[in-house]
Amino acid sequence: MKTVAFQGDLGAFSHEAALIACGAEASCVPCGEFDALFRVVESGEVDCGIIPVENTLLGSVAGNLDRLCSSHLQAVAEVLVRVRHCLIVRDERDDITMLDSVASHPVALAQCRGFFASHPKIRQVVSNDTAGSVRALVDGRLGADAAIASRLAADRYGAVVLREGIEDHEANFTRFLMIAREPELLADPAKLSVSFTLPNQAGSLYEALGVFAERALDLSWIESRPIPGKPWKYRFYVDICEAPAATQQDAVAQLQALGAEVRVLGRYPEARSSGITVAAQSEADRPPDRAPQDPC
Repeated sequence: MKTVAFQGDLGAFSHEAALIACGAEASCVPCGEFDALFRVVESGEVDCGIIPVENTLLGSVAGNLDRLCSSHLQAVAEVLVRVRHCLIVRDERDDITMLDSVASHPVALAQCRGFFASHPKIRQVVSNDTAGSVRALVDGRLGADAAIASRLAADRYGAVVLREGIEDHEANFTRFLMIAREPELLADPAKLSVSFTLPNQAGSLYEALGVFAERALDLSWIESRPIPGKPWKYRFYVDICEAPAATQQDAVAQLQALGAEVRVLGRYPEARSSGITVAAQSEADRPPDRAPQDPC
């Protein structure tokens, strides 16, 4: 049985990603912080870890890119999770008109601005974790009347979903990477994640991107990040879409020939739609609200 670490409480979206990646039989190990997650993977206490690296609404999870680059770990799989926020309460008798406050992680609250705009009397309460908010709600420790989290969290802690899909945008997905101590042997083609730095001279980025264009390698993602301790110096992160390993390796070698410092972050199968619902649910697919929708 594979052991997989994730950040957050059981029922978090990262927990959902771990189940998708490793199967329902996997032993999922919650970690309070991302640094702790990297430590248990690097030490061998767990087989692998799951980290979010990009959200379709908020962009990259920059800290995890830096952690992966500075570690010796490799990305070995990619997972896409549809982020569907639920308004969760303790009791089936609760309704929206009774709510005074709702708690969740600040990112989740920010992704539900439309809901709070429609219910201006409901106060937002910041907490450290979406699933942890539900656990605290059920235990009577939350300091709010409701929580925003996943349905998985509600089911996990025996809470009640009052309304599902309260996020502002239905096309809300988070991309996760599974990280491990050793790379996996893959058949071609596969996706490749690479980070690199460049000499600070005119045309260096143009030449670097030309390395990929000359080999007809499609880049699905490019990101730049400041290098800690080196003001005004930057590291680039790129994802190269599925292609033969020989072509990707040739591109990496050419980057190095241009003076780039290259770190291969991992090679893995590109995530498909299996295991998640990529198409956003229509309004007709949503469960009916269990309470009046009048602003409260």
